[in-house]
Formats: sequence, structure tokens, C-alpha cells
Amino acid sequence: MGPSPGTTTTVDDPRTGRGRAAAGALPVVRAIAHHPGSVRAARRIARTALREWGVDEDTTELALLVVSELVTNAVEHALPPVALHVERPSGRTVHIEVDDGGPASVQGAWCAGRAPEEGGRGGGIIDVLAFAHGSRPLPSGASHWADLNTF
Repeated sequence: MGPSPGTTTTVDDPRTGRGRAAAGALPVVRAIAHHPGSVRAARRIARTALREWGVDEDTTELALLVVSELVTNAVEHALPPVALHVERPSGRTVHIEVDDGGPASVQGAWCAGRAPEEGGRGGGIIDVLAFAHGSRPLPSGASHWADLNTF
């Protein structure tokens, strides 16, 4: 008898000796508060999931940087609600997605309080770290995502 539907199962990867999430592992989806402190909470949620799935530490650190950038953008430039999705669609891919409530008419105080040269790097960082990334409209906002290869 196999695992219950939607459970996370770790299997050994004979090439690396590490575990990986088996097919059927549920994605992690969590509501994130709409304030600057949420970046830390989102990183903690993602780290827990990635460790449970046996994702290597190098990929985990890169994924956490992507989480930071996507959540920061949602908090600074969009309306609530914010939701974090962390998935392992295959043994070689990590999918990070952040949903938001659509563009805010006024930038957040966090953004307004910094010098212009201190912002605007998130998209470039994600472009370098992810093999694919993009955005899509949602009925009540937008979703921004990135896919990373595992090592």
C-alpha cells in the first residue's frame, strides 16, 4: 500500500544520496501578512518545505532569495492578500509562486523610505536564478512565479 494521496514522501536519489519529494507531494500554500516582516516568515515556510522534501542546501538558499524578492514585491507594490506557494513538481525542479491582490495605487512605506538606487533589482535577480519565471493575471490580482533547477 502506498502513501495517502497528497502526502509528502521522501525517496532516495541514488545519484546524490539525498531525498526528493515523490510524486503526489502536496504543494505548500500559505497566506502571508501584507507587511515587510512577512518576508522572514515566508522564507521560514519555504525552508521548512524544501528541507522536508530533501532539496539540497544550495538550491534551498537560491529559492529563499527568490521567495524574498517575490514577497517583497507583493508587499511593496501590490494590494493584499498575499499567498506563498512552494512546490516540487519534479525531482529536479522547485516552483515558487506568490499571489497578490493586484497593483497598489501608492507604493508601500518600505519602498517610499529608501533611495531609488536601492530598489528595482528583484527582477534581475530572479532572471539569473530561475530557468523560467513570469506572471499571470488572477481574478483578483496577479501571480508571480519562478522555477529553479535543483543541484
